[in-house]
Amino acid sequence: MRHAPIDPALFIANRSRLVQQLPAGAVAVLHAADVLPTTGDGTLKIHPAGDLFWATGIEQEESVLVLAPGANDPANREMLFIRQPNEHLATWEGEKLTKERAMGISGIAKVRWVADLPAVLHALLCESSAVFLNANEHERAAIEVESRDVRMARQLMHRYPLHRFERLAPILRRLRAVKTAAEVALIRRAADITGAGLSRMLSALRPGVMEYELEAELAAEFIRHRGRMAYEPIIGSGKNACVLHYLDNDQPCSDGELVLVDVGASYANYASDLTRTYPVNGRFTPRQRAVYDAVHRVLVSSIARTTVGTSLREWKRAAQVEMATELVGLGLITSEQAASDSPDEPACKKYFMHGLGHSLGLGVHDMAPVDGPLEAGWVMTVEPGIYIPEEGLAVRLENDILVTANGPIDLCSHIPIAPDEIEQLLARPLGGGARV
Repeated sequence: MRHAPIDPALFIANRSRLVQQLPAGAVAVLHAADVLPTTGDGTLKIHPAGDLFWATGIEQEESVLVLAPGANDPANREMLFIRQPNEHLATWEGEKLTKERAMGISGIAKVRWVADLPAVLHALLCESSAVFLNANEHERAAIEVESRDVRMARQLMHRYPLHRFERLAPILRRLRAVKTAAEVALIRRAADITGAGLSRMLSALRPGVMEYELEAELAAEFIRHRGRMAYEPIIGSGKNACVLHYLDNDQPCSDGELVLVDVGASYANYASDLTRTYPVNGRFTPRQRAVYDAVHRVLVSSIARTTVGTSLREWKRAAQVEMATELVGLGLITSEQAASDSPDEPACKKYFMHGLGHSLGLGVHDMAPVDGPLEAGWVMTVEPGIYIPEEGLAVRLENDILVTANGPIDLCSHIPIAPDEIEQLLARPLGGGARV
């Protein structure tokens, strides 16, 4: 693994939380993600399945977790199945997990080879009444490829038609939304790495630099600190920043423009997600500063509203109302348009058309109840923006916020964001990255 070892207590605690949600006589099954093909005989590097990693810390392909808290044999109540290492795999793919290593990572005492899974699972199902199976139920998922979880679901429903089959996803959605202290520490680490990357990138920011050159500086710093990109970074200068999911990153950053940088490091599979907007030449124009100030005010207010008990709908709506007032001040909409604002037709929609934020964790858009309400332990991004294509100008700002019983905690507060701070930072020579 690239990251430092994680105390298995995290995964033991997560499994305990999951088992407490299962009824008597239940068996739950969680799979690793598939290795995805590219072209020819190529494959992508595996991206660990979030649910399996959350419960085990295991990142290896073809791994399966089986939980049967009511199994007659206590040794079968928690089992991990992994690929059996052999000489061929060692030569072509490298070292695979031994049973001992898998035990050490996961804290699971019973580790078996995946070839044993069909027989063991059959025996468990013969003494069980309900089977809890998993699927990707993220509300924004584009599901075009069948997963290992779904393939097994189809097979088991065919072989055991008289069993009761239930969904794991709603349970995991609630559990994963509330982060433990250990998970928050990993997200903090990812945010720290992102901050180091941005510091290094700013040393290369000047008129004429290419967007991909800035991306290269970020990637170098992330890798240096045992991280990786949590998602494809958005680095858009000038009018490119008005494209919400701009990914080309292949244009020059010109004098007088703003460059929007939406990037996050992932550490130990836990993501960060930050956005900063910088003046390419180091100084905001009066118009750029006015737009930046407006977005920054909405950011600060929205962070303050990221509190226990708030529904995500209310949270977003408050930001829309505030943004409409800011747009009037910028001359982008009229007072009459602001007065006609409604939840169905927000007055800010032309210039602020996306959501206010999302849950963050093992997914950049992590699993969480669709409308909350927010609970202590949630980590949310807060990311208002204003996009003015006719001016080739966009500003988006984003920080990662921990919800607590005592109010929100900004996990990115140490990463410069105030406009005066940004200009001061860009006015002095910078080294090759901050220490983490």
